[in-house]
Amino acid sequence: MILIDEQKCDLCGTCVGVCPENVMGLSITRLTIDHEGCTLCSKCVWVCPVRALELEIPQKTEISENL
Repeated sequence: MILIDEQKCDLCGTCVGVCPENVMGLSITRLTIDHEGCTLCSKCVWVCPVRALELEIPQKTEISENL
């Protein structure tokens, strides 16, 4: 999942322009991401000039020995 730090985001729209899936939206007051359509390519994370976006990597869970 891509996380947005709303304190850092200055709504420049750079991330929206590089999203190959067009799942990012920008309004006057907020950046949004349709997480269901996001492929986690992280292009938006790399181009953000203020580092307001972060790729959250899920933690691996231990597999139960009882399986």
